[in-house]
Amino acid sequence: MLKGLDPLLVPQLLVALAEMGHGDMVAVVDRNFPAHSCGRRTVELPAAGTVEVLRAVLSVLPLDGFGEPVVHMLTDEGTESPATPAARGVWESTEGRTVPARGSDRRAEFYDLAARAQVTVRTGETLPYACYLLVKGTL
Repeated sequence: MLKGLDPLLVPQLLVALAEMGHGDMVAVVDRNFPAHSCGRRTVELPAAGTVEVLRAVLSVLPLDGFGEPVVHMLTDEGTESPATPAARGVWESTEGRTVPARGSDRRAEFYDLAARAQVTVRTGETLPYACYLLVKGTL
């Protein structure tokens, strides 16, 4: 255990986040997301929900200040996941600013983007469509 770090930041996740550069993505996804077939590197955090994992990741990862640094999956009806309002609260409170985000209403588009993420963190989140791509920024 390291002082000052969220215990959800397990060693393999810390390494992946530290290896990321500006513009690289991390995917934080729900328990139903096909993480192992869709991503290059997967970290499993089945005992944690989306909000807890986002809070942990964003405690060490700055979001990009350009474009839309967050992409979130929309439901099949084109609406936000029930998890997104709380998730938005996390990324905006950790950044201290309004963070532009884009909803992806095409599952295939989201999967294609997620396949390019440096690491995929699969949570134990039970709310549907609780899947987010975060673009790393600079300090």
